[in-house]
Amino acid sequence: MTFFERLTRRINLVDSLLCVGLDPHVEELEQNSAGAALEFCRRMIEATSDCAAAYKPNAAFFEVHGAAGWDVLRQVIALVPDGIPVILDAKRGDIASTAQAYARSAFEVLGADAVTVNPYLGRDAVQPFLEDENRGVFLLCKTSNPGADDFQELITWIPGSGRGQEFRLYEAVAGRSSAWNLKDNLGLVVGATHPGALERVRKIAPEAWILAPGIGAQGGDMTAALRAGLRHDGLGLLVPVSRGISRAGDPGRAAQQFRERINQQRLEQGALQPGAGAPERTSSIPGERRGARLAERGLSSLADRILAAGCVRFGEFTLKSGLLSPVYIDLRRLAGSPRLLAEAAEAYRSILSGLTFDRVAALPYAGLPIGTAVSLLGGWPMVYPRKEIKGYGTQAAVEGGFAPGERAVLVDDLATTGGSKFEAIASLEAAGLTVQDIVVLIDRQSGAKADLEARGYYFHAVFLLTELLDYWEGAGSVPVDRITAVREFLGIQ
Repeated sequence: MTFFERLTRRINLVDSLLCVGLDPHVEELEQNSAGAALEFCRRMIEATSDCAAAYKPNAAFFEVHGAAGWDVLRQVIALVPDGIPVILDAKRGDIASTAQAYARSAFEVLGADAVTVNPYLGRDAVQPFLEDENRGVFLLCKTSNPGADDFQELITWIPGSGRGQEFRLYEAVAGRSSAWNLKDNLGLVVGATHPGALERVRKIAPEAWILAPGIGAQGGDMTAALRAGLRHDGLGLLVPVSRGISRAGDPGRAAQQFRERINQQRLEQGALQPGAGAPERTSSIPGERRGARLAERGLSSLADRILAAGCVRFGEFTLKSGLLSPVYIDLRRLAGSPRLLAEAAEAYRSILSGLTFDRVAALPYAGLPIGTAVSLLGGWPMVYPRKEIKGYGTQAAVEGGFAPGERAVLVDDLATTGGSKFEAIASLEAAGLTVQDIVVLIDRQSGAKADLEARGYYFHAVFLLTELLDYWEGAGSVPVDRITAVREFLGIQ
């Protein structure tokens, strides 16, 4: 099989487009040594191998340790389980025998399956890496760094296309790559920080595989990147994440969260059909399988404890609207159990670690203890919009120190409709903060997600109510007739 055929097999096997970066930054190591880098990568691989489509070690973080680091890089690549491709992020770029030596080093000595290559020297700098169809190349096209525009946005023209047809330099690279990809083993690097460029490259190279770095610490927008870069079949895009996973409290859970966010976006774009590989959000999959997803994500314990604490109750309850509901969700009860509150905060942190923000903004009242726990756990400063503005003192509408222009992530307990979230967002934005993401523990699936995303916000939930129902049904925790009544109430069979 070609490199991309093997990559596709792995992606389909684990329902994942997540590429886990293995970047042992010195500040993340127990000590500044090659051995510590090896243990760091070993832990990352063990924690994420069930959901990684590929791994991407960055050569620089190993070379910094000298000869010992180079040997550790080889060991790290060997640690990756069989069947998971390894993309060496080395950005090689030279010609003739030098390029051949680099290719042998990456593929034969280190054992990598693919490597990143700089095309600035032209085709003969790339060709030695393409000789073996089992080995892949990702060509630097539009990189994720701020300085990428210095050269990559320059206007040029491709010989033979006519001087009247102008291209950005990175567009010319994308166009040339199609002609060089004779063995189905050449892809492109296009930063997720440039969704406009991703869209243009996808039009130029509609079938190409794209490695899209920049999600997480670099501030790339995952939703925008997937919308711009996915192929029509829901494939064609690898999403590398490094620090967003390695610096999470639970890297395995963080990786699962990233995979789920990616797959949910693929479903929402219609790039995948139900049952085609991504985690399902609808009742077309048997409840037992959907409920099993919580165990895969490490959330079954939290689901059990939420039920046991009475945070979700079944019966007949009158809602604020006057409707009779067969389920009542009261997450204020989290505050009465410090251990449960801490466990819930950890679940929030797994999502928040993949987002870009300056402050947590907790909604009164149920969201305040959650926001405080999350703030303490993640070390993120917190603000909160007041429900009632005081007529004395500072008369502040938003409490907590902040600077105008900072980004706040909205944290609340529950989402039904978007009403209370819009009110809070309005208060925060009026005070000079910006809001992009909203995170809740449970989504009742009553329209909040659609309402918020229609206004340009991104909505994230630890649990969907239907996921919890499926899990509790499969575990025998709640009588089937109670589960059925709630599904009927929600209009989900």
